[in-house]
Amino acid sequence: MVSMDSGLDTRRIAHPTERIVTGRVVRLLDGYSREVAVGQPVLVAVLAAAGVASLLMLLVRAVLPGGAARARRRWKDLKKGPEYLVTPLRLRDATGRLCEVELHGHLPQSALHPADHVQLTLRPQNDPDLPPRIERIVNLTTGQLLTPRTATVWTHLGPPLLLQAMLGALLLAGIAAWSALR
Repeated sequence: MVSMDSGLDTRRIAHPTERIVTGRVVRLLDGYSREVAVGQPVLVAVLAAAGVASLLMLLVRAVLPGGAARARRRWKDLKKGPEYLVTPLRLRDATGRLCEVELHGHLPQSALHPADHVQLTLRPQNDPDLPPRIERIVNLTTGQLLTPRTATVWTHLGPPLLLQAMLGALLLAGIAAWSALR
């Protein structure tokens, strides 16, 4: 008996090794979430520098009236890392080979459809067992240039915490320079 999805036989699915692949979209599979790892040394450095700036802010709040304290995110929440959507995409390349790649992040729902002719710019992942991930998509059918975006450690930590950490690092550098001059 011949399966209706015989073109999607998983034994014949390749992970392309080329940087640029041109082909037709066969299928977008169901997406799932994957977590970005947050390195503990990075997190400790950012929180330590932010802690120096928060000490300065506490001193300013003690001198000036008002200024409510903001709620801080817990260590556990910061260490967990952001999640992003991974959507496996199958395409048939110019040689007729069935390939699988991964789309990380979100795209507009109307951006890709089965049978669209696409040119993909790919990047290998750290895990050699995973298919390469898409950096850029040129949908030759619609003429759209698409760049999927994912969450990063820096977007997870957030601008307020990163600005506070930069202020703390500048304060530490200033104190170190001042004490070196003495």
